[in-house]
Amino acid sequence: MLEMIFIWIILTLAASAVVAFLGEKIGKGIIVGTFAGLIVTSQVLANKTVTFWRFTVPAAVIVYATSFFLTDVLCEFHGKDKAREAVWSGFIASILLVLGIEIAIAWPAAPFWGGQEAFVSTLGLTWRIVLASLVAYVFSQNWDVHVFHKIKEKTKGKHLWIRNVASTSSSQLIDTVIFIMIAFYGVMPVIPLIIGQYVVKLIIASMDTPFLYAVSWGKKQISLPGIIPTSIQATKES
Repeated sequence: MLEMIFIWIILTLAASAVVAFLGEKIGKGIIVGTFAGLIVTSQVLANKTVTFWRFTVPAAVIVYATSFFLTDVLCEFHGKDKAREAVWSGFIASILLVLGIEIAIAWPAAPFWGGQEAFVSTLGLTWRIVLASLVAYVFSQNWDVHVFHKIKEKTKGKHLWIRNVASTSSSQLIDTVIFIMIAFYGVMPVIPLIIGQYVVKLIIASMDTPFLYAVSWGKKQISLPGIIPTSIQATKES
């Protein structure tokens, strides 16, 4: 089963890398939109708890960890302002998701529909966990963008892997500590939860660097003369 989980991680990162590549051809808005989609998806998937090796983690761990890959893509190739735009888009989308779920749960079901109990059981939100998720998200994602940009400035654009690993690993630690402390302090032993979730997120973070280099390589290829049709190239240059 562990091998299959790693395949899922690779496939998710590869799909996000394709989105990043498409962002170079049809507009960076597709990257921002996909990022927000990952954040909303992770909020839903977090309702299920799964095991990763010896650790217990939310089922959203792969999708959520991949979102940091896209903020690094945006920060590297489109600037920190665009990355922050994505972060706040994801935050607003999460708020709308919570509001939409609460409305759907409170809305009386049609007389012939018998799935209300299952619907509430699957999508019903614990407000302490929602608060923990949103606070952790805002701090960790903004930290990721800040650190990535600062390291890029200090290294003068060199050593992409350093800023990728440093920003993602530190932001994932912040995310994990804030989330676990707010969501589970006084309810469950928090130290084992923090260690377990951080180790898993760190594994995923360590796997996204090759995909970031692949996006960088792809960007260079489509920027070469003759690769992009003249009309598109002129639009980009203008």
